[in-house]
Amino acid sequence: MSDELKALRGRIDEIDAQIEELISERAGCAQRIASAKLAEDSDAEFYRAEREAKVLREVKARNRGPLSDEEMARLFREIMSACLALEQRMTVAFLGPEGTFTQAAALKHFGHSVKTLPLATIDEVFREVESSGAHYGVVPVENSTEGMITHTLDCFIRSPLKICGEVELRIHHHLLAKGLELSGIKRVYSHRQSLAQCRKWLDANLPGVAQIDVSSNAEAARKAAHDSEAAAIAGSAAADIYGLDVVMPNIEDEPDNTTRFLIIGRRAIAASGKDKTSLVLATPNKPGALHRLLEPLARNGISMTRIESRPSRRGMWDYVFFIDLEGHKDEANVARALHELEADAMFFKLLGSYPKAEL
Repeated sequence: MSDELKALRGRIDEIDAQIEELISERAGCAQRIASAKLAEDSDAEFYRAEREAKVLREVKARNRGPLSDEEMARLFREIMSACLALEQRMTVAFLGPEGTFTQAAALKHFGHSVKTLPLATIDEVFREVESSGAHYGVVPVENSTEGMITHTLDCFIRSPLKICGEVELRIHHHLLAKGLELSGIKRVYSHRQSLAQCRKWLDANLPGVAQIDVSSNAEAARKAAHDSEAAAIAGSAAADIYGLDVVMPNIEDEPDNTTRFLIIGRRAIAASGKDKTSLVLATPNKPGALHRLLEPLARNGISMTRIESRPSRRGMWDYVFFIDLEGHKDEANVARALHELEADAMFFKLLGSYPKAEL
């Protein structure tokens, strides 16, 4: 071993010791913060979404490489997650079972030191958080190629929960099986959205093979693990959990295929400096009614990033509109616009203001 290599490895050992010491110091500060909060309020909130969002933005802004901004933020997220667990280990409900992309989104947002709780339906995730069985929940709301997950939108109309954050996850679908070649596959299990997102690849490479819709990609992986002639479309986490081989990686038709997930909770989130606000409203079914209702947004200089209509279930051809805005509800221009919207709408519900997601 050369002298230069010995010196570099010695320097890495010194840096590792410094990093470990600083992480321990940070963890000690977290414990003292917990004690101070509990002394002031026995019902103190330990997780602060706006604080974590600011910290991670600053991490990216300081980063000078050679690690990417995303990789550096991921490392800090895990440090923050471990330190938070010393204050309070959170339970995060998600649309299960184990190995779904929703679980991956939960871990991306909260880190691996939380307890993730798989539930069978989106409704169950909402109910678990409403009943305080979980601190937060994670549900899918939108895919870049397949559009909105309408059942999630419907749940917000009747739920008192608030949107506390969002996660954008790049979705890579793999064809998974146990000891099978492509030619031996007789059927493919997957969730219907994943089948749709891989339609072109399946038509070109597995023509005539049965495509079987199941409740989740993780369930597809579980079935494929017990079916010697079947494959599943799922992510890498499902392959690890269910002991499957990757027959073909990244079979999604759109390489930028991304799913947006929402974090749901019981408390409102303070401004982080780079936020979004979501709301749902209804207007009379008259010519120009929606245009007049949304005019306050333009007048107050607010960008509307999304609008989606859904049947209200209160009457035939009666619709509600889900809207995402740039900015936080406590910002002066946003507050003015929301006040006007609430005054003019037949139905108005603020779903929450929360830090914007970053891939």
